Parts: sequence; C-alpha cells; structure tokens
Amino acid sequence: MTTHNRTQSTISIVLASTSLLILTSAYADDPYPSWYILPSLHIADIDEGFGSGTSAYGLGLRFGKPVSENVDMQIGTSFTRSKNSAQRFYQNAYSLDALYLFSRNSLRPFVVAGAGVERNRMNSLLGQADRYSPNVNLGVGVQFSMSDQWSIQADLRKVHSYLRGQEYGFSQASHSFLSIALSYAFDKPVRAAPQVRAAEPVRMPAEPIPIAVRTPDPAPAPAPAPARFEKITLSATELFAFDNATLHGKQIKLDTLADALNANTQIQNIIITGYADRIGAKRYNQTLSEQRANTVKAYLVEKGIAPNRMTASGKGESNPVVECHDKIRSQLIKCLEPNRRVEVDQITIEQRVP
Repeated sequence: MTTHNRTQSTISIVLASTSLLILTSAYADDPYPSWYILPSLHIADIDEGFGSGTSAYGLGLRFGKPVSENVDMQIGTSFTRSKNSAQRFYQNAYSLDALYLFSRNSLRPFVVAGAGVERNRMNSLLGQADRYSPNVNLGVGVQFSMSDQWSIQADLRKVHSYLRGQEYGFSQASHSFLSIALSYAFDKPVRAAPQVRAAEPVRMPAEPIPIAVRTPDPAPAPAPAPARFEKITLSATELFAFDNATLHGKQIKLDTLADALNANTQIQNIIITGYADRIGAKRYNQTLSEQRANTVKAYLVEKGIAPNRMTASGKGESNPVVECHDKIRSQLIKCLEPNRRVEVDQITIEQRVP
C-alpha cells in the first residue's frame, strides 16, 4: 500500500468515526448538548526504540461531545516531534476516545480509553522508516470548569502501538503523553429562566377560642371536623441553581413554612417529595430529585423542625404534569417551560390543616 493510499484510509477512518459520534449525540436525550473544541499542548516520553531518550513535544486539536450523564466522546489528532544530532522522529496520531466522568460539577475527574492510528517517521544514520500503525490508549485526567463555556482539561495517557513492517526493528512501542487543553463549548447549557414570585401565604391552623357557657345542661361539644391535607408546591427554580442541589438566595417560602410548623408542633407526617422532568438519564434524575428533597428537609431541621416529623424522598420522572412529544429539542424544552420542568424538579410538601 502506498503512502497516499494509507493516508486516504486514515482519513476515511477519522470521517467514519466522526459521523458515528454525530449520529450518536444527535439522538442522545441528555442535558449537555454542546460540542466543544480542545486545542492542546503535550510533552511525551517516546519509546527508546525511536530516539535518544529525550522528551518530545507537540500540539493537538480535538472535538468533544457529551453523550450521556457520565460519558464524553472526543475525536482528534496530534503532532509530536523529537530530535537530536543523529536522529529525527515525527508522529501524527488520530484517535477516538471515550471519557467516563465521575461528576458534572466544576471539578470533573475522569478515566479515558481510546483507539486510533498513527504515522511514525524516523530518520537516522541507519536509514529511514515511515509506517501507519494502529494504537490503543488508556489514562486518567481531570476537567475544571471556569464558566459555562470555558474549561481546562489535563490528562496523562499511556499509548501502546502495534507497529507494522520491519523497518523499525521492533513490533510494539509504548509512549507516555502528558497534555493540557483549553476547552470551549459552542453552546451554553440550557437553563431554566429564574422567576421571582411573591411568597404565597401558608395556611395556619386556627387556635380554638375557649368560650364559657353557663347553662344547667350544656349541650355536648360537636365532634371535630375530620382533618384534611393541603399540598404546598415550591418551585425548584426559586430554590436551586441549574443542575444543583444546594439552596441559593433567601428562602422566603421555606422560612414561612418553618414558622408555621414551629407554631403548631401537632402537625406530623410531613412528606417532602422531589420530582424531575424526563430530559436526561432516569438514574440521574432520580438521584437529583432525592438530593433536593433531602436538602429542603435539612433546611427545615436547621430552622427547628424535628427530623422525625418529616419524610423526604425523590420520585424522579414519575407523575408528570404535562406531556410533550416535540421532536426538535428546542421546541421540547419550550413545551416543558410552563411547569418549570425543563432542567429542574418540583418539591411537594404535605401538611395537616384543620
């Protein structure tokens, strides 16, 4: 196979991988839709068979796409060179990598695995070698988010190459790469628009007014009316930031509710339930709804409510208020906005009233 044909094969592999990544991400119903670009710098420890043991340096360019709650796919290329007085080594590499991220917070550690093809060129006093060979890589790294669209990625990888041909004098090689990249996301993540609403009054149980009646034969007191329940719905947009279970700002509604519960300690069996919309992975939505319900319970405990009076749970995507079937993502998000179930959940609290 000629160098030209090998180049065409490599380009075909890269284009096919890119198409597969685009198709995969186009139908992934996840809350992280944006492609991002990662120009990078790296330093490499090239296998001794290729050089004099000196470090090699290079540049890279990758494109990435979140495809699920914990997985990013990245595809790209890199160029590395090393030289001394007697030898020159050049490498062009292309790979498709999968990153498993342990969180989507500001600091995101990950493990990475991938496969690709590389072109190794070596010029020395003993002659020249120029071959395309497959490779695999495995490593660890971390991403740090600086804003909605800018972040830094650093990773350390071990790349193992399976060399073709006999020009190099050995059949396998291993390189270590330490790289740092600046990432830019083309789209900002979708966020629910914050809405400011006046605090709704919490119904307080009326205190009975004692009345003394002087009669020879007082009529028996009427039986108390059966208790009923009132549901108080709290907007998650007012309580939490996007994709977060930490309360933000002044919580007027929660303070009002805490005052009411402290005023009447007979109110028991308070049920706190978190709900999520259907955008995103079911397990992720279930976990987020549980975390937010437990955060509300912890806040009320801090305000003096006994924890044994409350039960917190999450129900994920169950019991939707509206049903939307839009195919286009932007229209689907717009359809779910009236209930603020785009990227947030509702929390329902049941309390007993007379």
